[in-house]
Amino acid sequence: MIKNIKWLLLGSLALVSCNDNDDVAMVTNSSDGLPLTAGSADFSKYVALGDSFAAGYCDNGLFIEGQKTSYPSIMAQQFSLVGGGAFTVPFMADNNGGFVGGLTRMYFTGNSNSPVALVPGVNTTVMGAVLADKGKFNNIGIPGAKVGDLDLAGYGSSMGNPYYTRFASSPMATMVDDAVAQNPTFFSLFIGGNDVLGYATSGGTGTPPTATSVFDTKYNGLINKLTAGGRKGVIGNLPYITSLPLFTTVPKDPLPGLPAANATALNQLFGGINSALTGAGLPARFATIVADDGNPATIEKNPLLINDESLINISAQITAALTPTFGAANAAAIGGLYGTARHAKNTAPNVDYILLSARGSIGATQAGAPANFNVIGISFPMQDNTTVTIAEANEIKIATDAYNVTIAAAATAKGLAFADLKSVMAQLSSATGVTANGHTLKSTYITGTAFSLDGVHPTPRGYALIANTFLSAINAKYGSNMGAANLADYRVFFPVVL
Repeated sequence: MIKNIKWLLLGSLALVSCNDNDDVAMVTNSSDGLPLTAGSADFSKYVALGDSFAAGYCDNGLFIEGQKTSYPSIMAQQFSLVGGGAFTVPFMADNNGGFVGGLTRMYFTGNSNSPVALVPGVNTTVMGAVLADKGKFNNIGIPGAKVGDLDLAGYGSSMGNPYYTRFASSPMATMVDDAVAQNPTFFSLFIGGNDVLGYATSGGTGTPPTATSVFDTKYNGLINKLTAGGRKGVIGNLPYITSLPLFTTVPKDPLPGLPAANATALNQLFGGINSALTGAGLPARFATIVADDGNPATIEKNPLLINDESLINISAQITAALTPTFGAANAAAIGGLYGTARHAKNTAPNVDYILLSARGSIGATQAGAPANFNVIGISFPMQDNTTVTIAEANEIKIATDAYNVTIAAAATAKGLAFADLKSVMAQLSSATGVTANGHTLKSTYITGTAFSLDGVHPTPRGYALIANTFLSAINAKYGSNMGAANLADYRVFFPVVL
């Protein structure tokens, strides 16, 4: 848990000597062992803009205890040691995790068979939880916000985003204007994840990533408003969202060896399609299915069968080839199943991603599918909205890279501190992870402790790591020497009752 500011102060200042002029030498918890300084920055009025990460969203919801450990709140605590002022947060009404009619937050059960559950009972969080001081909150992090939403008039209206409606200064106010109206002395901006996230979580069936030209225009418009008058701040680049646990937890080859008869039948079918593809000058799409060898000590691995709409549709050719054996109706059904099907791949740079939400359907029977072709992921292809295919992942990467060019250029042009959060995510995804304060964080779902139970948003400890990345960038740019937040002070999981 976060320590009280009072105790942080007591722990960081030690009077070691006094002279006749009552001068006091201090030992601090600064980054360099010298007395704390803000450098050339002024943290007396700090505002934070962004999306759900800035808000402190975690475990599938926005709730009070989670908001207390958002990365801006953690940063504000460190700012308070070098002249930072109060940091106000538009707290939700309770700890359920959302609005009436929305999903409740998740919690860790500790049960290995079913480790994640939703908080039971009715979700009682209501809109209007914040009525006073509208437009005057320092944390303007809004779940779901894209780069264009931060300067979108009407985003705080009844037709806009309910998380912002709660505290927008007026229905037609914009997030960035509400921030600037407070005359801040320092700002942070971390935005852009939602510009690709919706596309990814829909398995590439939803709204495509924001066009790079649009992102560039919108982002630079925000930066121009925030830096007016020479205002200082820190901005962060974007990690590849396909590195998040939501996309990496389910393996591409989770299937054990099949009964010999089933493996033989599928290999005959898939082998025949591969041969036809090869004859047409097209690459093979299917792997050889491994049968169960009967040895419990052997772990066979078969890849998932998925749909890939970027492939040439060969349904008609499959149907024609199978009609003599299966009859016209069954052949047409099978042809429809496998026209754009293939086995998932996991060899960089050709990597498919299976959504965490899809894991419960693997191996289940698909209603209405032809007999012997109805086991999801084995003989029935996983549908497009459950996977991010190689082509879709490439779209996301191209967009993210372009967004990061814009963000880095803005930092250079305006002389802002620049936090390389993309590199931090790469470290979390590595075999070694990130170690600090006796804790090692990785991107692994649940056990990695960096990401919460929804597989997208950080845990409090993960948010502390983000805060420290921003603080390090600020120190480097403005000559401040704030110490890092202690990761050991921040929890990983919240209990069902808060």
